[in-house]
Amino acid sequence: QVQLVESGGGLVQPGGSLRLSCVGFGSVLSINAMGWYRQAPGKQRELVARINSAGSTNYADSVKGRFTISRDGAKNTVYLQMNSLKPEDTAVYYCNRVIGNLWNWGQGTQVTVSS
Repeated sequence: QVQLVESGGGLVQPGGSLRLSCVGFGSVLSINAMGWYRQAPGKQRELVARINSAGSTNYADSVKGRFTISRDGAKNTVYLQMNSLKPEDTAVYYCNRVIGNLWNWGQGTQVTVSS
């Protein structure tokens, strides 16, 4: 059974930066198309960034130019670098596959953007 563990969230002021990490246990993340999702209070979970097995990336319009998804195969980790954060980026962030059956969701990591 695959376990995903997200970390790196926190409280940051508008305009600040955070780097999220997602470590996978039980599967090799680099052979899967992986994504970062987020869920804000009262809203549905949405996919904000994805990276495929070849390293190609795509972003939701709301984060394009500010977020960067990457991975380290040796560490079996997927990252999300978030710059120029806005209050509307406040959410719990999760990683998971983007193609095929989703794995069990991890606990996520809370990102709060507030002054």
